Amino acid sequence: MDQLIWLRKNLFNNWYNGVLTIVCVIVLFSLSKGILFWIFNQAKWQVVTANIHLFLVGRFPQALYWRICLALAINSIIGLITWHGLMPKYQLLQKAYKLIVPLLAPIWLLTFIITIWLLGGGLGLQSVPTNLWNGLLLTLLMAFVSIVLSFPLGILLALGRNSELPVIRWFSILYIELVRGLPLIGVLFIAQVMLPLFLPDNWRLDRLVRGVAGLVLFSAAYMAENVRGGLQSIPRGQFEAAKALGLNTFLLLILVILPQALRAVIPTIVGQFIGLFKDTSLLSLVGLVELTGIARSILAQPQFLGRYMEVYIFIGVIYWVFCYSMSLVARNLEVKGDRFT
Repeated sequence: MDQLIWLRKNLFNNWYNGVLTIVCVIVLFSLSKGILFWIFNQAKWQVVTANIHLFLVGRFPQALYWRICLALAINSIIGLITWHGLMPKYQLLQKAYKLIVPLLAPIWLLTFIITIWLLGGGLGLQSVPTNLWNGLLLTLLMAFVSIVLSFPLGILLALGRNSELPVIRWFSILYIELVRGLPLIGVLFIAQVMLPLFLPDNWRLDRLVRGVAGLVLFSAAYMAENVRGGLQSIPRGQFEAAKALGLNTFLLLILVILPQALRAVIPTIVGQFIGLFKDTSLLSLVGLVELTGIARSILAQPQFLGRYMEVYIFIGVIYWVFCYSMSLVARNLEVKGDRFT
């Protein structure tokens, strides 16, 4: 009964809304019918099932898959601990989480080091060249590293733009405006081609490192503007009250200003992270075979020529799952944001 009342109030409250609702239902039904028929009757999903290992880990040696599984397990456990601390319903775990939260940053740093060691080898493990890190594995790694590095750099640039020292302020403004005026693909090509020219001859940066450098330098400029928006939302009285308590500039920023500013722009920051995750697809244009790049390699196989729809729908679903997961984390950060202020 309640459903009928809701339908009449929202969809059939007058004659033209009723007609529009019926037309929309007919169009959606026709589209859904065609899409479902293609998915279950015409699509050749063998291109996905036969190449699932390439989509996920690329050419990483099959005998060393245990390293990826171990790294995934470690990151999942640490991520689950972090997630539980952000979920309101896990009240019984809050006391334990309060003891763990000061250690989360060094724990994540250690986890990242262990992950790189497992993937790359060395120190007792067989080395795996980075040109074998492909597919979703490379996409996640590049996105994670770029997000972690661009976030603090963006904060520093935002603070530098508001600095009272002219040299720091104008350098930050010049960097931000210059990078924001360039397309990401141009920054990636600069990082791949021109960055080695500024280094000593005996220094050879890995292609992955140069790709990360391009993503970080580009994303940090936009992150700086997002953080600056949060800084401008803080009332002037917050600064004056903190100074009246005797806090120096460093403590003022760390304990009072930045927690409030970052909380105010959580949706914008997460949107930037989601954009950065999707922008990793451009790395295929500079020779890095991430998820989109491996899809092109799979489509070049003679038995799967022309299967564009199946392949790109599959990788599109993968991108959506990770991006939606990031948005869920953002919502919980907003709900539990009072913990960090």
